Amino acid sequence: MATTTIRLGNRSFTLDRNKAEAAFAAKRVINGRETMFFNILPLKYQWAYDLYKKMKANHWEPEDIPMQKDCEQWRDPAIPEIERWIIKMGIGYFSAAEGIVGDNIIHVIRQLVTAPELKLVLGRHAHEENIHADSLVYMISSLGINPHECEAMFDDVETIKEKTDFVVSNSRKMRRDFDLTATENKQGLAKNIFLFGQCMEGTQFFGLFGLILALYRNNKFQGIGQMFRYTLRDESNHIELLRNLLMDLVEENPEIWTENFREDLRQTMNEAVQLEKRFIRDCLPVSAVGLTAEEFERYIDYIGDRRLADCGLRPLNASITNPLPWLAEMMDIKKEQNFFEGRVTEYQKSNVLTPASDDEL
Repeated sequence: MATTTIRLGNRSFTLDRNKAEAAFAAKRVINGRETMFFNILPLKYQWAYDLYKKMKANHWEPEDIPMQKDCEQWRDPAIPEIERWIIKMGIGYFSAAEGIVGDNIIHVIRQLVTAPELKLVLGRHAHEENIHADSLVYMISSLGINPHECEAMFDDVETIKEKTDFVVSNSRKMRRDFDLTATENKQGLAKNIFLFGQCMEGTQFFGLFGLILALYRNNKFQGIGQMFRYTLRDESNHIELLRNLLMDLVEENPEIWTENFREDLRQTMNEAVQLEKRFIRDCLPVSAVGLTAEEFERYIDYIGDRRLADCGLRPLNASITNPLPWLAEMMDIKKEQNFFEGRVTEYQKSNVLTPASDDEL
């Protein structure tokens, strides 16, 4: 047995290296070593710790972004009603959707994974969903929108209900004692990770992101647009987090990655894309800011296929190019205007705020 003995004065401490190495070897995405001790060292999933540090460095607070100009525009009778409708749909949908994601991360995915560094980064993910939900409260209170109206939109707009049921029904099935030695249950968790990471956050969030950032691009609702830019940057990390988690889960449990299961994931994405297209029609019933619903529908096709390809799955369509390349530019927030001093400054951790490539969008 390999041991190390440390002697200090009349005391000696013997450390069992084999035991430590066995604990490291027992680290797995699921069905790993169960322990009450949250010791992330030694790291097995380095990417998870690196991503946690990156996410923490990107921290932002809604109240740091002024809303005075947004409030003035909101009250301006010259602002077209369709633009107010886009903002209301964005706030109405995301005010509950962010909580749905955070709840699933905490009570399903984080509950089932076993490696501490994975729990660490998933905890940060959930924390960022709280920040996003808080930002929507800030938007609602700043603009003076009746919060009951937002609640009614979430309950009464049929396309919002359809999108919600699509993800909540899956999440609800996972909230029970789950035997993760069974292949079908491993596939159930893998599908949940894919559904929330690639379909919901990775695809269905991007329709409204694009619409709100189109307003921002046209100098409308700059404070709201800035918060959505920060949110979009966070979402890119969440997409990558859950993609890596899925890939590691598959690598450690290759029996789940059957042809039928891969096709099930493709059809899950197809359903997500179709639901999002119907939702976009409600968000943009008439053309606005020089854009049409058809352009955003093509964008959703493009995004959905990118998510599939990034997970090693066949795309749903033939080659589709990005019809909205300017959205990648919206992710470039390496430098920000200091709202309070009126000068351009490096955002707090500029080394991690890099422009998004088309791969990330």
